[in-house]
Amino acid sequence: MKNVMSNKLAISLYVLPALLLILFLIYIPIVQTGYYGLMDWNGIGKMKFIGLENYKNLIHDKMFWQSTWHSLLLGIFSTISLFGYLILSLILASKIKGANFLRKIYLIPMLLSSVAIAQLWAKIFDPSNGMINRLLVSFGVHNPPLWLADSNIVLYALFIPIVWQYAGFYIIIFYAALKNVPEELIEAAKIDGATSLQIAYKIKVPLIAGVIKVMIILAIVGSLKYFDLIFVLTGGGPNHASEVMASYMYTEAFTKYNFGYGSAIGFGLLVICMLMTWIIQKLLSTKDVDY
Repeated sequence: MKNVMSNKLAISLYVLPALLLILFLIYIPIVQTGYYGLMDWNGIGKMKFIGLENYKNLIHDKMFWQSTWHSLLLGIFSTISLFGYLILSLILASKIKGANFLRKIYLIPMLLSSVAIAQLWAKIFDPSNGMINRLLVSFGVHNPPLWLADSNIVLYALFIPIVWQYAGFYIIIFYAALKNVPEELIEAAKIDGATSLQIAYKIKVPLIAGVIKVMIILAIVGSLKYFDLIFVLTGGGPNHASEVMASYMYTEAFTKYNFGYGSAIGFGLLVICMLMTWIIQKLLSTKDVDY
């Protein structure tokens, strides 16, 4: 093994397949997307080079910035929801009865496809026979909201199934990180008279700060790229009230057949995701905690 690890040719051969996959599946498509953004193209016919025209139009496109704001709102809401997931994970990791069963329950939404989840929540949000409005009527609300048809609340209504869909993923990651906290530290804190709340706040959470940082990045960047459930439930409507960057890109490229401009939107989405990742890393720079 030592001879292999000291052989640069052997190391290169081991790394080469992964590098080729990354090159062909990630970097080349990124370059192609940026290149297509320089074209006036309907996705089928001949491409016409127009330089930076699509990117200039993108900067002045109010709908693009509106969809960007919607994506950022989703990212903010998802980040706030992480605190709830962390609390649930702390409870599950505290050796309560039924913790294993509850973890399986939280993972159920992840086993469903986004289309199935969208159909389920479409029934729940139904203005006439939906579970939410029936419940509101039973409490005396005579004009319950039109959840997916009211431009003032549709975006916030969509946050609910999105947060519900990914709850199990974040909870299981937090739970796994918390289970790696040395039991000796917790026992020592209990001997010193620390309460469960103090142990969670001063020991467990600081020790998994790196995991929390990664989860925040995943939540925000994932929200910026989110598409499927929103597209199935509302298609970005009504009147673009629930339009996000990914759905706007799809509409331009595959509905209006403006593939060049859609590629420019996609490249803009990539730049914004990279910028947000850099900002989060700077804001949440943490030092490793030794124990």
